[in-house]
Amino acid sequence: MDMTFGIEEEFFLVDPGSRDIIADPDPGIFDWCEQNRGPHGFVHEFLRSQIETNTRVCESVAALRDALRETRRVAAEAADRHGATIIASSTHPFAAWEAQMSTPKERYDRLATTFQESARRLLVSGMHIHAGFGDADSRIRVMTAMRRYMPLMHALSTSSPFHGGRETGFKSYRLTIMGALPRTGLPGPMWSKAEFDQLVADYQRMNLIGDGSELWWDIRPSVRFPTIELRICDLCPRIDDAMCIAALYASLIRRLSRLDAAGELPAEPPTEIIAENRWLAQRYGVLGFLGDTRHGGRQDIEDYTNEVLEELADDARALGCEEELRHALAIIREGTGADRQIDLFRLRRVEGDTDAQALRAVVDLVIEETREGVG
Repeated sequence: MDMTFGIEEEFFLVDPGSRDIIADPDPGIFDWCEQNRGPHGFVHEFLRSQIETNTRVCESVAALRDALRETRRVAAEAADRHGATIIASSTHPFAAWEAQMSTPKERYDRLATTFQESARRLLVSGMHIHAGFGDADSRIRVMTAMRRYMPLMHALSTSSPFHGGRETGFKSYRLTIMGALPRTGLPGPMWSKAEFDQLVADYQRMNLIGDGSELWWDIRPSVRFPTIELRICDLCPRIDDAMCIAALYASLIRRLSRLDAAGELPAEPPTEIIAENRWLAQRYGVLGFLGDTRHGGRQDIEDYTNEVLEELADDARALGCEEELRHALAIIREGTGADRQIDLFRLRRVEGDTDAQALRAVVDLVIEETREGVG
């Protein structure tokens, strides 16, 4: 089965001294990235304080790891050369959204005008994984079948436990912020490209969107590429964690595509139950007990992950990503980026740091982890 992959990552640009976000960073960062981008892409995000990296199209999970290292290396070096550093975290521990500046671009101006305070509060970053496979109809059916697994993938990625200098009680507060916008969250079940196209046409007929890129669902068909784009995940500080989620996504797509070809896709759980598990993943991360859609009751996320990994063993072997897939169990045992941030913050407070000092230490941790394995 032929598959292609790509990853988009959105990084915050941080002042190495204060550890705060730089509201208006040196434009030379983006110029340097453009001059040294190779086959990858680097673009402005809604906020000036962010930089988005787009890997080249990759034909294997192994190639995707190399591409991710390259994009992080270029972004990190560009920031270093222009008085900044990058962090891979879906919220900044203490930066103020009120201090941020939007990128001057017609689409972003329209976003700010339409959504007002909801848009101004979008001081969040994410990781989007593209997978190209099959034909347009099979991609829609596999997208629908993928929905039940998104709480697991999100739990493994969580990296946004702080917001505005406060511990939120969520492992991913990013989804709470994103949820203030319309057309976010889980898409409903769909079974053909025509069904998706009709929905987009209905939105357009009512002058609600320009195109499908304004559907900010957790997973969606890409407007630009023949891919399905996974969008629910937080940005992982560590490359190994990001690659684990990419391997899980790739293996699931391969398995679900095989089931689709045989006409054996499993029955869909109610969207409301998947949404409940999504909230549990957002709240508790890898410490969560998810609703068991097959047998009822609640299931420890480690037990559930072991079941999923067993089901995916053949597909991971075929894709050459068995090691990356098994890393999911290490994430559960050792914690996600969110868990490490919370643990360090609480430790520093016990040792006598003020909240402000402890939060700066958290930023230092994320800076260090963002650069691990980059070279």
